[in-house]
Amino acid sequence: MKRCPTCNQTFSETWLSFCTQDGTTLVDDSVSKSDPLDPMATMLAPAPPPLSNPNQPANWNPPSGGLGSGQFQPPQPMQSGWQPPPPPAYAAGPTQGTAVASLICGIFTVTIGWCCYLGVITGPVAIGLGIYSLIQIKNFPDKFTGKPFAITGIVTGAVYFLGLALLILIYGVAIFMQGVK
Repeated sequence: MKRCPTCNQTFSETWLSFCTQDGTTLVDDSVSKSDPLDPMATMLAPAPPPLSNPNQPANWNPPSGGLGSGQFQPPQPMQSGWQPPPPPAYAAGPTQGTAVASLICGIFTVTIGWCCYLGVITGPVAIGLGIYSLIQIKNFPDKFTGKPFAITGIVTGAVYFLGLALLILIYGVAIFMQGVK
């Protein structure tokens, strides 16, 4: 037979371990309490005196300052469900648009610009874009790149104008020599 020490209800079922009323652990009531020679018998101590504040022991003093001085904050509830991490920040690479435009204009000037004298238009554009790009690269090296493209655009535009100047000089000398005869 088992007994609940809290409500003193007895249970005849031997398989029960806890009281069905209050959930307290049941004690075996079949052992005789009058046998002082029983080595398994437990001696009960008297109950301690009641405390003035049931939440604090009698010899406990609250801490002064430090981490424990604030009021208890209950933990925040966890988010339900798994959240994937945010994607990495997109790092925009440095731009080199004007340098590439200078290179393209310069190559067009040297290769196709000789036809119909289109190089007279695209040559100065290549030189101007190249100089503008070099100034941007010098002032903002972390934002703009493409220095080799800009230099190549300036050189190809200048090569066209040097070739054109040389052609005009040769043509002028030839006309002058014909007029002298």
